[in-house]
Amino acid sequence: MLIPILIGIYILIALIMVVSLLLNGVRPSKTLAWLLAIFTIPVGGVLLYLLFGRNRRKSKMFSLKNTFNHRDEIPYKDCIPDISSNKQKITKLIQKTVKCPVTCSNELSLLQDGKITFESIFEALEGAKEHIHLQYYIYEDGLLADKLLDIFKRKIKENVTIRLLYDGIGSYSLSKKYLKKLKEIGVETAQFLPFRFGRFLTALNYRNHRKIIVVDNKVGFTGGINISDKYLKGDPSLGKWHDTHLKIEGEAVDFLNSIFITDWYLASGEKVDNSSFKVAKVSNSQTPLQIVPSGPDDDFDVMEQVYFSIINSAEKYLYIVNPYIIPNHAILQGLMTAALSGVDVRLLMSSTTDIKLVDWCVRAYYESYLKAGIKVYLHADGFLHSKVMLCDDEIASIGTANLDNRSLQQNYEAQAFVYDSALCQRMKQKFLEDCDKSKVLNDYRKFSQRPWINKLIEGFAKLLSPLL
Repeated sequence: MLIPILIGIYILIALIMVVSLLLNGVRPSKTLAWLLAIFTIPVGGVLLYLLFGRNRRKSKMFSLKNTFNHRDEIPYKDCIPDISSNKQKITKLIQKTVKCPVTCSNELSLLQDGKITFESIFEALEGAKEHIHLQYYIYEDGLLADKLLDIFKRKIKENVTIRLLYDGIGSYSLSKKYLKKLKEIGVETAQFLPFRFGRFLTALNYRNHRKIIVVDNKVGFTGGINISDKYLKGDPSLGKWHDTHLKIEGEAVDFLNSIFITDWYLASGEKVDNSSFKVAKVSNSQTPLQIVPSGPDDDFDVMEQVYFSIINSAEKYLYIVNPYIIPNHAILQGLMTAALSGVDVRLLMSSTTDIKLVDWCVRAYYESYLKAGIKVYLHADGFLHSKVMLCDDEIASIGTANLDNRSLQQNYEAQAFVYDSALCQRMKQKFLEDCDKSKVLNDYRKFSQRPWINKLIEGFAKLLSPLL
């Protein structure tokens, strides 16, 4: 008697989930994936949906951002980058959706891997006179964290204000002991969506994946590198970690700082007065770029729209470096269409990732790539964590966003889009050098003959990919 009642209750809950999916305007591909999970994985499907599936994009918590957003107030000089007309549309898309214009008065330094990046970061922090803002998805105890603590101690004594914002899930291993030390020396800290019972579901589903540092509104950093000793020592299972970061000096730093103080407000409730920060010093260099923040509280899936627009604008080449390329239908069709139209499309990714299920989801799309003529390169020297896109010597993108649904639709991300031929060519050269050192997949016929069990696992993984 009890079992039929439980089955009936489960069916009722599942039907409520279905109605919720239909009312929330979830994309058809994602809706079908959730329906498959709910009705084929007893109990587990419903639990997965409760954890990861509910769309709280319009919730009160996320709408707070609109009450505290200073990007409209940032002064900047009008700037039109020297790029083709079809790519000018991308700059307009960014300005329209996230109110971040092109700024030209910038000087950039491209930073490869952890050692060089942290040397540059430490130098900037040591030179701080007024404030230091740090925002990280992963902030772990270790040598790097201890080095930062030492710098913070000295800077606090010099009356420098220091704020540290860390993600509640990504930085779950950050010890209470370390946080206590920060508090004792006077560092202000805030946790973005802490892992609490009342916010359990939301905390799991929406993460702040940004990595931002702003020093005195003069120097800014963003990219893929977290505060983790893996960038110094490597990983026992994956080897050396490779990544790309960007140092910015100039007008664009204002927009990085605006992202930080908005997120700080979301996490802490404290409204930091934007007028208290000096306008970023104008650089003598003229490197045009836009900073693109995206998140679940935006009206549009901004990062996806920008990536999609760049892919469609490609005429000569499109080179992508990313560890987690799990494209939705629109991105996949864009990549395939570009390749079939004669564009040199190449994807450089790690031969393996740090998550086994993600490995299979990534591999599930190899056959589609190869069939369309897209070249796939598998980086074998450690783990490649960079998030880079290069297009036609006109656009170079460096930041935090992966090419998966979580980054494009659910996480808080930050990406720099640089419109500079010299930087594009420099990064292209590095890309091609990395490709030469990697295993290339370009034989569709040979790859299609892989074992049937691999195809079966990939097929199942592809069904789940809209949920990742």
